[in-house]
Amino acid sequence: MEVFVQQLINGLTLGSIYGLIAIGYTMVFGIIGMINFAHGDVFMLSAFIALITFLVVTTWLGISSIALALLVVLIVAMVLTSLWSWTIERVAYRPLRGSFRLAPLISAIGVSIFLSNFVQVVQGARNKPTPPMMREVIVLFERNGYAVAISYRQIVIMVVTTLLLAGFWYLVQHTSLGRAQRACEQDRKMAALLGIDVDRTISITFVLGAALAAVAGTMYLLYYGVISFSDGFVPGVKAFTAAVLGGIGSLPGAVLGGLIIGLVETFWSAYFSIEYKDVAAFSILAIVLIFMPSGILGRPEVEKV
Repeated sequence: MEVFVQQLINGLTLGSIYGLIAIGYTMVFGIIGMINFAHGDVFMLSAFIALITFLVVTTWLGISSIALALLVVLIVAMVLTSLWSWTIERVAYRPLRGSFRLAPLISAIGVSIFLSNFVQVVQGARNKPTPPMMREVIVLFERNGYAVAISYRQIVIMVVTTLLLAGFWYLVQHTSLGRAQRACEQDRKMAALLGIDVDRTISITFVLGAALAAVAGTMYLLYYGVISFSDGFVPGVKAFTAAVLGGIGSLPGAVLGGLIIGLVETFWSAYFSIEYKDVAAFSILAIVLIFMPSGILGRPEVEKV
């Protein structure tokens, strides 16, 4: 029982990070019907931005408060990562929007390779650790010599994910930007005829997805304490799997899929062989899609005639 509760906490934490990245995938797909395969490397880039900003804030500026330092890191990482994503959308995706369907996909893969190699050249191939921070834990209960605990880092990650999901759901459902996004999702040509600036809406969607990736990158760095140039691929694929599992195009579905993937990984690692945790996660995706092709919370795509 003690191991189950501890792995439940760990799984919810890991799933929250996957969910934050998955929202970026599902927002872009919902607007333009394209999988942004560079999103995982945008997440990795944001983690490096967060690391550099944290070192500058704590070492050069002398800010000793971890809470204040993290707040500054989050703001800087979100702004710079959003700027990167806006540039990528303008340069690599917008010119190919009216081209054949494989062109944006090939462009996204090219951007992914560029970002990965760019960070490798600039920062080096070795893992980059962070100074110790927020190591304190809260012991929930102890039984048979086994203590079930939750760390402040895990609390921060889960609370941030919950608040951001609520905020973005409200934005999509109850704001003019959200209405423009939903209109572009249904029919971009008709939305343009009704006066909606489609290019601006898509750019803002990329920016918002990148801002969430920046939060996820900061939380990933906070949780694991180390980052590498290759850390964009596996979390990116897991987050994409989470988006598909939950129903790509659905914000709650993206977070739900992330939580499921995180829980499957942690429970499998605890009770079975850790080498097969990725196989277990992708097997769950295959099983769900066999019975629910649109994902858990996804809506069937209606063919327009």
